[in-house]
Amino acid sequence: MKFNSLLNLLLPNKKYSANIVANEKINTQKVKKAAKIILQLQSEMKDYIAQGSGPFLAAIYDEKGNLIAKTANSVVSEGCSNNHAEVNVIKAAEKALNTYDLSSYNLSLYVTSEPCMMCLGAIMWSGIKAVYYSVPSKRVEEITHFDEGFKPNWFEEFKKRGITVYGNIAQAEGEKVLKSYVADGYTVYQPER
Repeated sequence: MKFNSLLNLLLPNKKYSANIVANEKINTQKVKKAAKIILQLQSEMKDYIAQGSGPFLAAIYDEKGNLIAKTANSVVSEGCSNNHAEVNVIKAAEKALNTYDLSSYNLSLYVTSEPCMMCLGAIMWSGIKAVYYSVPSKRVEEITHFDEGFKPNWFEEFKKRGITVYGNIAQAEGEKVLKSYVADGYTVYQPER
């Protein structure tokens, strides 16, 4: 199915929007914008996976809708456990904008799955103003068995710090990508316990 056709099918659907979670009153315009970006990221994942990336893709946009950076998870391909999509895209945005503090740019991060424990810290300290994600951690763990980490009250903690969060956007499409990644036998890394 073509991307725009999929978007038109999903956005008016009340069931689709009923599952959205946020740390503010849900703004349908924000959800619509985020769904468009997240569905595009999900449609690109097959190409990234074929190039050796993990099944997560993140992008950072400015308030005018300009793409600042987009990167995938490169833990396995680059041999570094810190190379999650969110960390990679924050590093790329900081390089593109020549700063270690993104707060003055009013940037939003869009990611194909809920950020893990490590990525939440990176997001909080980067200066990102909003986070929009697709597949919630519980489902990521059920599908991939990756340990997302301990994340108590992170929605409220981000709200206290002025970071808006929206989740479960285009979740079903995101789950299909993760299921395909696992079914195709790609590596889901885990430290041994």
